[in-house]
Amino acid sequence: MRRGLLALTGLVLACGSPPPPDPLAGTWVDLTHDFSSETIYWPTAKPFSLEVVSEGQTPGGFYYAANDYAAAEHGGTHLDAPIHFSEGRLTADAIPLERLVGPAAVVDVSAAAAADPDHEVPVERFLAWERDHGPLPEGGIVLLRTGWGSRWPDRLRYLGTDRTGPDAVPHLHFPGLSPAAARWLVAERRIHAIGIDTPSIDRGQSTTFESHRVLFAADIPAFENVAHLDRLPPRGAFVIALPMKIRGGSGAPLRIVALVGE
Repeated sequence: MRRGLLALTGLVLACGSPPPPDPLAGTWVDLTHDFSSETIYWPTAKPFSLEVVSEGQTPGGFYYAANDYAAAEHGGTHLDAPIHFSEGRLTADAIPLERLVGPAAVVDVSAAAAADPDHEVPVERFLAWERDHGPLPEGGIVLLRTGWGSRWPDRLRYLGTDRTGPDAVPHLHFPGLSPAAARWLVAERRIHAIGIDTPSIDRGQSTTFESHRVLFAADIPAFENVAHLDRLPPRGAFVIALPMKIRGGSGAPLRIVALVGE
């Protein structure tokens, strides 16, 4: 494990980011919801399904288990690749590893989101975070904590509706990043990725998905339906976010974890 961390540290330092904490002196936090029949997907997307192929003793006298699974790219804890909303930009398999690892800046907007489920995180919230914690880390990963993770897997509370299909989309209510803040992050800061504990980096009532378009035009990927952000400090955690490597994918299931130093 030590050798692997040294290699990761070399990669991070080459990108100009601070090194990760020592894994023997820190705590690992899983930021991923598991995939099951309860996993929340966009109302128009194909949900996750698991079909048992084998589960039990074989004629040879040993146990064997295997399953088939199927799902849309965009559901559960997942990556949005830049090509999702920006033609010609990076696909899921082409995102450089250095954009998927880095120091985390956890911006807590849960109070504002609790007061307004359609809240859009403004530029001012990032400036307030920087006054308290210093500049957003260069080459870092911004994680927006709206508090929506505590609603998982209740579809009605998490999405704002328990309907499915195209008719459900106008009834979506959850917070997201404002387009103005997306433009500010691209123009004024040098982040590698952004994540949120809701189904979309744009709020549920968005019809233009402008925050997606702004970020993805700059090849900044997004992580959606991130779990357990309440377990991370505002600054000091180190994130590793590795998606399924789908060739040409517009997104992919994501295993995202964070290392928090002692």
